[in-house]
Amino acid sequence: MAKFLIIRLSSIGDIVLTTPVIRCLKNQLKESEIHFLVKKQFIPVISSNPYIDKIHCYENNLSSLIRIFRDEHFDYIIDLHNSIRSFIIKARINARSYSVNKINFRKFLIVHFKLNFLPDVHLVDRHLETIRSFGIQNDGKGLDYFIPPEDEVEFISLPPEFRKGYIAVVIGGKHATKQLPVERLILLCKLVGQPVVLLGGPDDMQTGEMIAQSAGENVLNTCGKYNINQSAYLVKHSLLLITNDTGLMHAGAAFHKIILSVWANTIPEFGMSPYMPHPSSRIFEVEGLYCRPCSKIGYSKCPRGHFRCMLDQDINKIAETAVSLSSKK
Repeated sequence: MAKFLIIRLSSIGDIVLTTPVIRCLKNQLKESEIHFLVKKQFIPVISSNPYIDKIHCYENNLSSLIRIFRDEHFDYIIDLHNSIRSFIIKARINARSYSVNKINFRKFLIVHFKLNFLPDVHLVDRHLETIRSFGIQNDGKGLDYFIPPEDEVEFISLPPEFRKGYIAVVIGGKHATKQLPVERLILLCKLVGQPVVLLGGPDDMQTGEMIAQSAGENVLNTCGKYNINQSAYLVKHSLLLITNDTGLMHAGAAFHKIILSVWANTIPEFGMSPYMPHPSSRIFEVEGLYCRPCSKIGYSKCPRGHFRCMLDQDINKIAETAVSLSSKK
């Protein structure tokens, strides 16, 4: 039996993007045992994945993990994180390793010099390239997101008008330069004019309340009220998802939802656009803006001061598309 350690420490979206590797390895290499290393706070995203035999928790405990890994006697390490920490693990464990190409130099060129040498290859396919030597092929089934029964949301808990259907709108994110400003979100919710569920974490609760109070009774703020799996469950049962470049976007792709993704300082060409979502999905971005992309990740505020990549978004078009596509469900 071949014993694998897959490393992907964070984040929610990146972990969801590793799931084809996990599934394809387990299904196509029958005699395999799959271990997965992840940060503690992201364990819920992967805990119910039936293709994983054992989950290891990273809590700044690298030395103790290495001792555990030596006792596990892994045959192979699949490094989908490719960081200093994963390098140390690979260097100190006697196992053959394969690492994802993060194309960081090419990202550097387009961010700083606007020279586009980015490959037309999604990150999922770059992940899958790490296991190609085992004879593994992309099974074409897309992403996985498994929600445990205890995290399923009772729809009786939602207001009556929302039980008939709603549009999910993600307002949160780790970086401010990936998020639609509050006033634009308020306008979006007003223009949609039908039940909207706002999704985000505890840090987004106050912003969600501001939007809900300003946009009207058709908006339900769930930010901070549900955990990540429960929020993903609400995405799964939505009519349509409007989201910035964040983790729940990839959860939506795993559920094959219609996704209207709104891109600001990052660009889909980095290889992290929705992977195999519903074919009616759309990407919205301010094309031709001289400063895009300004980062491969994001900032706490626009480094140029104008934030045109979000402020110039066509909110009317996004709302019009959402109404049109959700009415066909």
